[in-house]
Amino acid sequence: MQKVIECVPNFSEGQRKEIIDTIAHAIAGVEGVALLDIDPGLSTNRTIYTFVGHPQAVIEAALAAGRAAYNLIDMTKHSGEHPRIGAMDVVPFVPVQNATMADCIDIAREFADRLAMELSVPVYLYGEAQEREYRRDLSQIRDGEYEALYNKIRKPEWQPDFGPSEFIPTWGATCVGARKFLIAYNINLLGTKEQAHRIALNVREQGRSKEEPGKLQCVRGLGWWLEEANLSQISLNLTDFEITNIHTAYLQCVAEAEMLNIGVCGSQIVGLVPLRPLLMAAEYFIKKENLFILDDDQKLRLIIQRLGLNSIAPFIPKERIIEYIIRDREGHDDTINSMEIKDLIKHISARTLVPGGSCVTSLVATLGTALSTMCALLTYGMRKWELLEPEMRIIIAPLHTTTKILMDTLETDTELLNAYMTVQKMAETNDEEKHFKQITEDRCLQRCLEVSMDVMRHINDLWEPLQQLASLFNISTKADFLVGIKCLETAIYGACKRIEIFSLSLLKSTDNNNDNELQTKKSQNSYQEEANMYFQKAQKSIQIILNIAESRIE
Repeated sequence: MQKVIECVPNFSEGQRKEIIDTIAHAIAGVEGVALLDIDPGLSTNRTIYTFVGHPQAVIEAALAAGRAAYNLIDMTKHSGEHPRIGAMDVVPFVPVQNATMADCIDIAREFADRLAMELSVPVYLYGEAQEREYRRDLSQIRDGEYEALYNKIRKPEWQPDFGPSEFIPTWGATCVGARKFLIAYNINLLGTKEQAHRIALNVREQGRSKEEPGKLQCVRGLGWWLEEANLSQISLNLTDFEITNIHTAYLQCVAEAEMLNIGVCGSQIVGLVPLRPLLMAAEYFIKKENLFILDDDQKLRLIIQRLGLNSIAPFIPKERIIEYIIRDREGHDDTINSMEIKDLIKHISARTLVPGGSCVTSLVATLGTALSTMCALLTYGMRKWELLEPEMRIIIAPLHTTTKILMDTLETDTELLNAYMTVQKMAETNDEEKHFKQITEDRCLQRCLEVSMDVMRHINDLWEPLQQLASLFNISTKADFLVGIKCLETAIYGACKRIEIFSLSLLKSTDNNNDNELQTKKSQNSYQEEANMYFQKAQKSIQIILNIAESRIE
């Protein structure tokens, strides 16, 4: 998979549409990037652009945006509610897909160097890209904002990392960094700017001072007035949602507002957001309120309502969640999971090895868990079986989750086998090429083996809830339940056989290669032993489940 990097440059212009559009066109005009979102703010006089692409394309798009802004934004005339230090104020790079923080650090430094050289402007590194502790945090660099930069930039300790150590009035300075996904999150108050700022000081990590730290880690914040909405906002940056997520920040701010007798009327996510923090927040409310919600779209509806995310503007998941946007932009019409059933059958029956037995094994496993989930859901939520609801909630959750996991293995398995077939066609005109080809083949086989093993493991985890379901399911779904169990039996057999074949292929390859031969043989033997164990357990469990289900009558 190609590396995907996100870039979220913030420009100090949010009121003049012609300038906002010019910068957007500069970004969108670079091949290999997708401009996902443009979020201008009138009161902040600031626009946040979000785009993704492969590393080099992202650098070129950010440079194109900087060039466009250079002659259009004049910092001597700028004012707005948001802290800022320059025209192209902040340029963070974020790993999205198949990329690491180290990749983003390299990208940030290359971009900073090129921007400084091309435009002759001062550039500061921040976040993970900055090695000096006293200037790692963005607030440290922006302390005093643009107005203090004239004197600050002349101090030896505040010389820029790239570019001239001089004050450029129209531009100011640019901060370039590498960071985790930052969520810009605002809580709406029916109060004053000063009250919003008071709460921000209480909750942000920095607090009021070292002696009075705030209540939430990995949170930056301030308060401002949002003229266009006639309310104030506690404006927060959540720098690590794994530590402090949106629901935690919201509930803390609500508690602070209640102590001051101030009304809270929803919240706002600025720009784009990953799916995970929203689902994490939904899970909090599901657990707290003892709800039973399985589908992601329903979880999103819940969190949009609980946090009031529609309060300023409609929060439309397909337009605001980065995974959904990337998926829609890339398109997935040719993937296994998006095929119509008739096309999938046609592909399987074609005169090609892929998709083949491995794909069908994953498909049959998915159908088995899907049928079992259906039987459980048709027993849940009906007055006739109301007393069974606590048990059915426990049974349904792992069945539903495993169905989604197994569905993904269809695509993964097909991609791996296609990669293996491609590697087999590689040239081997010398010893080095032969060695490289052999190593690559082995890695593909190893991954194929792991996918089949994962299928067995996931099915193996279901025997206990399926045994419980066998004595409880809605009797009208008896035939469906039995078919589902037989599908899982077939899938277990298929996965076990695939592991046997992949292991033998890998052992033959090891005999030819002689690299780590003993270790590889031990590894393959352990896989086969584990697979045989799951197969034997499956035979016993399936028989017990079938006996229970078959014995049930109307």
